[in-house]
Amino acid sequence: MLLETPRLLLRDLAETDASALHRALGDPIAMAAYEHGFDLDETHVWIQRQRERYVTDGFGLWAVVLQATGEVIGDCGITTQKIEDDAVIEVGYHLARDHWHQGYATEAARASIDWAFATLDVDAVYAKVRDTNLASMNVAIRLGMTVRRRFITRYRDIDMPHLAFAVSRDRWAGLSSS
Repeated sequence: MLLETPRLLLRDLAETDASALHRALGDPIAMAAYEHGFDLDETHVWIQRQRERYVTDGFGLWAVVLQATGEVIGDCGITTQKIEDDAVIEVGYHLARDHWHQGYATEAARASIDWAFATLDVDAVYAKVRDTNLASMNVAIRLGMTVRRRFITRYRDIDMPHLAFAVSRDRWAGLSSS
């Protein structure tokens, strides 16, 4: 997989990306929606899970690479997720904090959504956002997404309220053409 934006490349994650990706996944502030930062072993498992998704689903979260430097600053991509009893196509991302507030999340997510609508037979792309994650809510809104419903995700024995944001294929087409 290789997607290109004006400033970023999105490519398959490799085991050699673990230390760079761990700057995002290992940071408890960057991972506040998960209630913890990952340890390095969990980051390796995360990468392996994405690599399995590439084979089984044909997609997953990809490495987000700065074109100017070649630095891996996080991950972003498309996964199949559960929202209550529904399987949905979701865009997700995690970025190292020193790369927040520069538009990278929106840029990478936009390219991922473009890819999803061009490649997959789906009517909508979702974003599962913890209800305390204002920054990700703002990214979803910038992507033209609206809240479809509220739901609870249970993770590590914690009930976490979430919002299901989504953008339809038709709305995306209208946004892309304007």
